[in-house]
Amino acid sequence: MPLTIENLDAYKLAIQLNRLIASLDFPKHRTHLRDQGLRAADSVVLNIAEGMGRGMRTNAGRNHFRIARGSLLEVYAVLDMLGHADTHRERIRTLDKLLYGLQR
Repeated sequence: MPLTIENLDAYKLAIQLNRLIASLDFPKHRTHLRDQGLRAADSVVLNIAEGMGRGMRTNAGRNHFRIARGSLLEVYAVLDMLGHADTHRERIRTLDKLLYGLQR
């Protein structure tokens, strides 16, 4: 029996985004952004998982989806500062819409 998050589009996109951040080459003078981007990308994935675990329609679950959206925008900001936002904007917009739907 699959876990409730395995087939969730938001979770799948969050994992892809997480792996993308982990694979990017950051300039040596921007290693702090790599650390922050990784933490934010981890937060997106983990808050989606916890939100599902707490129940999609509970206040606690919705709160985790809100936190995931905040972390997603933080990932976007890191990408934007590095000049990579345009390349990944659609993926981030799609995930943002999915998370917005989950938090409602």
